[in-house]
Amino acid sequence: MQKKTRETQPQPQLQLKWHEVGPVHWVETSDSVSRRFQFEPHGQLSVKLLDDSRPVAHRVVDSFLNKFFPSGYPYSVNEGYLRYTQFRALQHLSSAALSVLSTQSLLFAAGLRPTPAQATVVSWILKDGMQHVGKLICSNLGARMDSEPKRWRILADVLYDFGTGMEVLSPLCPNLFLEMAGLGNFAKGMAVVAARATRLPIYSSFAKEGNLSDLFAKGEAISTLFNVVGMGVGIQLASTICSSMQGKLLAGPLLSAIHIYSVTEEMRAAPVNTLNPQRTAMIVAEFLKTGKVSSPADIRYQEDLLFPGRLIEEAGNVKVGRAFHDVFRPSKIHEWKEKLPEEKFFLSRGSKWIDMVLEHNATGEDALRGWLVAAYVGCMEKSSHEMSTQVLQDAYLKMSNTFSPFLAEVQAKGWHTDQFLDGTGSRFAW
Repeated sequence: MQKKTRETQPQPQLQLKWHEVGPVHWVETSDSVSRRFQFEPHGQLSVKLLDDSRPVAHRVVDSFLNKFFPSGYPYSVNEGYLRYTQFRALQHLSSAALSVLSTQSLLFAAGLRPTPAQATVVSWILKDGMQHVGKLICSNLGARMDSEPKRWRILADVLYDFGTGMEVLSPLCPNLFLEMAGLGNFAKGMAVVAARATRLPIYSSFAKEGNLSDLFAKGEAISTLFNVVGMGVGIQLASTICSSMQGKLLAGPLLSAIHIYSVTEEMRAAPVNTLNPQRTAMIVAEFLKTGKVSSPADIRYQEDLLFPGRLIEEAGNVKVGRAFHDVFRPSKIHEWKEKLPEEKFFLSRGSKWIDMVLEHNATGEDALRGWLVAAYVGCMEKSSHEMSTQVLQDAYLKMSNTFSPFLAEVQAKGWHTDQFLDGTGSRFAW
């Protein structure tokens, strides 16, 4: 009986995990290049070059891509990264050249006669000491930069060019050298802080596979390379065309225009995927119009980079972040809590817009819910200045019926709904 029992019992299956069998590896051959790919035990993919019979020019291009573009490019980054990188290179080139000219002008205004090489060295010295006051001024603007990183990145370069322009013009009034140099350094200090503060949100918008560090490292490599090239261009200009003040007055505005245009195109190419008032309004407007949700890449060229606070009629003309006591009367607060006690947003209709104030711990999902209700209210009562109870209930019911598929589509398109970045907007807590 014991023998029969042992024979009828199922034998245990021997199961081995892939890393116990050995690392997974394979060889790919394409375009006269053979590479060995292998998954390491911790999951990282390593690549080893076995044979390369391509022409030298092709090898140089591939080497450049490996040094200045993230690993796995273009599949490891979001759409728009190449255009962003091209204009980033042009921006740094023009900025570095303009910096050399401004430093030379400062030294002329101070009574010195520097060579272009001396101007280059001194530019690094001045660069280290111009940030302190700007840091203090910008220290309380971080929330606004999180909400609108593109706008503040452009503003940073406008401030930088303003400061550089003050330095270039300083030889025209040597008796005001200290004032002009101080104002120029003050503006450039603010610019440096704003540019650094907005760098991470911009890079994060391109990180497709958690490769933020790789993106940051390769972006800094491109910046360094074209800063050096730009300094060389600046030295050449300072030695020839811009050796006189007339030459600087011609070359300076041209370099500044290239600089601002480049950073504007950079920001347009960046598909920022966090929710702020402008992007939320655009998502809701597109959903109400077509029933679809736009992705960050679809919306990027529609964003207003200079005036992001504009109202969008198709999304209910919603304004976010006004002070709670300016929007609601005590009677309205009690009335709202009785109508929608579980929601983390308050709505109040005015003559030109609908105010939305969020609770302190409200997320992006709460903002989307409130925005949809406000948009439906706006469609139902276009001529009224008051939000009736019946219209609010109908709008809320309509939002409840459409929100689940709407939210699923928003998240599927790559939007981050765990937070809502409204800058320094006012919020409330009970």
